Amino acid sequence: MIRWSIAIVALGLVATACAGTGSNATDAPVLSGFERTPTPSVSGASLPEVTNDDQSFRFEAQSKDGLLLVYFGFTHCPDVCPTTLADLRAALDQLDPSERSRIETAMVTVDPDRDTADVLPNYVRSFLPDAAALRTESDAELRATADAFGVTYEVTETATGVEVIHTGSLYAVAPNGDLLISWPFGVTPEDLNKDLRILLGRVSA
Repeated sequence: MIRWSIAIVALGLVATACAGTGSNATDAPVLSGFERTPTPSVSGASLPEVTNDDQSFRFEAQSKDGLLLVYFGFTHCPDVCPTTLADLRAALDQLDPSERSRIETAMVTVDPDRDTADVLPNYVRSFLPDAAALRTESDAELRATADAFGVTYEVTETATGVEVIHTGSLYAVAPNGDLLISWPFGVTPEDLNKDLRILLGRVSA
């Protein structure tokens, strides 16, 4: 378990190593996550949504003043994934109902062989009841989507079972598909909540 956690955190740091913190404006609030310059776009990416009859799910917030939060993980993850999802739930629970209604959530599995269409929705919705569960059996499709976010993952069969490593970051996407921020594993619910309020203010401006 320790080796998985170290690998996941390390990959998260690699994925965001070239990012800057905070806003370019000197008087703007400083974010706890990482903003990339130039801002990447994930609007061209899409994956089947298990929780919606495998309809194509585009990585754009549906509300014109909302956010889409995206996480790449797997249901057999012993520590990083459940911790991140639980922390996200805690951060969302601290929002006002009007703010919470403007935020969508989605989880992409990087381990579709074990995270079947029956398994994945129950897992993600045990943390986030209204989350979209995204899954594809096409590695090319999954790799293309992961690359758009800057996510790295590997699934390896070993003598003792299946070993999975993946970038442990959480991402926020704007209505136009801009990838606004990435939070590395370990960001507290309080810092997530603070950043979400700042980002909601930005997209509604």
